[in-house]
Amino acid sequence: MGRIFEKRKHKMFARFDRMAKAFSRLGKEIAIAVKQGGPLPENNPRLRAAIQTAKGVNMPKDRVEAAIKRASNKDEKDFEEVVYEGYGPHGVAILCECATDNTNRTVANIRSIFGKAGGAVGKTGSLDFIFSQKGAFKLKHTGQDLEELEFSLIDHGLEELLLDEEEGQIIIYTAFVDYARMQKALEALGIELLSSELERVPQSFVDVPEEFHDEILDLVERIEEDDDVQKVYHNMK
Repeated sequence: MGRIFEKRKHKMFARFDRMAKAFSRLGKEIAIAVKQGGPLPENNPRLRAAIQTAKGVNMPKDRVEAAIKRASNKDEKDFEEVVYEGYGPHGVAILCECATDNTNRTVANIRSIFGKAGGAVGKTGSLDFIFSQKGAFKLKHTGQDLEELEFSLIDHGLEELLLDEEEGQIIIYTAFVDYARMQKALEALGIELLSSELERVPQSFVDVPEEFHDEILDLVERIEEDDDVQKVYHNMK
């Protein structure tokens, strides 16, 4: 009985830890959006997207409002958005998007994590041929006619529409330049989104033997644990 309780407690704390990190990262995204485009969601597409994503992960409304209020203060610190690119073991490309108030600290931490795993950070832009930036919109799958939805969005920059049956979600992809256009189209259609954001989608993959998968995933997890890291992408098949 005690062992079962300990396992449940460990899972509960792990879930709370993931939630706390998600809220922290969304807080930074909201702050950056407010600094760039102001505190009014109706006039700030990036802020609207961040708020949508916050709702999708059940971030409390008062925390969202507090983040907007803090960012509206001129004395509040600014976060700089930086991208670090490199290779982990077995030739796997890894790209990290960060938001930081101290780039020297962030780059030192990222280099250390890569180095300890036998990888290395490369030059900015060195992975542009592998990762393509796309707009990604997620909504609940509630039995919608996918063909009809696809037809209604094709003139607004739709590149691909996928059904994730396991998560019960529909994912809509657009080119980077069509992100804002698709966001407006979905809003006009009254479609409620779980999230809308820009993602890095691999255009090629590395086939790593299964016995080394955990090695790569552990590295990705260690990078994600850094407080300055917002998102991590890799191209392991």
